[in-house]
Amino acid sequence: MAQLVKLQDYISRYEIDLARYPTQFIRLKQNQWDRVKYQWQTGEMIERWEHIEEENVQEEKKTSLFQKIFPFKKDKLSEENEEQEDIEKITISNDWAVENDEVLEEETTLLFEPNIVYTPQTLEELKKMFIDQFFHFQMKWASSTLRQKSYVDPKFMRDTLLRSMLQTLPDNYLIFYFPILRVKKAPIELDIIILTPTECLCITLLEQEEQAVFIANSERFWTKKVGKNEKKLLSPLIQLNRMEKIIEQIFAQNNIELPIRKVLLTRNGYIDYPGTMYGISFVDKRKFPDWMNSLKHSVSPMKHMQIRGAQAILNTVQTTSFNRDIWNTDGNKED
Repeated sequence: MAQLVKLQDYISRYEIDLARYPTQFIRLKQNQWDRVKYQWQTGEMIERWEHIEEENVQEEKKTSLFQKIFPFKKDKLSEENEEQEDIEKITISNDWAVENDEVLEEETTLLFEPNIVYTPQTLEELKKMFIDQFFHFQMKWASSTLRQKSYVDPKFMRDTLLRSMLQTLPDNYLIFYFPILRVKKAPIELDIIILTPTECLCITLLEQEEQAVFIANSERFWTKKVGKNEKKLLSPLIQLNRMEKIIEQIFAQNNIELPIRKVLLTRNGYIDYPGTMYGISFVDKRKFPDWMNSLKHSVSPMKHMQIRGAQAILNTVQTTSFNRDIWNTDGNKED
């Protein structure tokens, strides 16, 4: 599950301490999954999924081992399924990671409490329920801290691309989703930026009508064809190239050495671009599944340069939020 570092101009806890939160995210997710899986295996009622300390997980693992030796309940998993069921485990002992980090006070304010609407019958159902509920938890991390909170547009909760990226890509990917940056004191909204351990992906989304065909006619204008209808539109490469230039400038100012690769993406249409263009990948409905599949098979741990690159971008973002204390005071007055 990729990490949502910044969503538009919402307050993000990653802005507080980028050296700490990526590792805490990975540990939290893995600890919760170990606990939920254990409870499901042993038939315990999962009344509330919340943050638990690592030592508690270790105790549960010991209990689980005892049950394997002296079983009193039939385990729902076979050994061969056991090898395939774990949610990915990413190496987090990196040169930038904070060792023996303490749990921050604000971490306890965002408990992971999914609604259990049914009892999963298979491990795959349990896994789907877990990541669906964890998606909402990720949205909280990307829109609130202990003292600050941002209004989240409901459209992001229904955004299938955002959900797909967060749930499909590995833990070591850091995502900026339509972030608003301050460039020369002016707010500029970019598209999608994904920082992997080895490169920076700048992605411009080109999704309109289903089955639309986008034809590159010139450097400035393209044609969109839907059935027999045609419409001229501004080349999406203009926005993509602008985003690349902005990120290039931020990286250069901060001595970030991370390759930038541009992607023009449409999941429901087709791109007709004659020839090839250096440094740009055209991903349409035909190529999208293979492209996502190639991205999710990352075995490299997080890198120091990746974190520095993300921090450099975070240093330029615009944030809009309100103070929780003020909000609570107002709410009490209304009551």
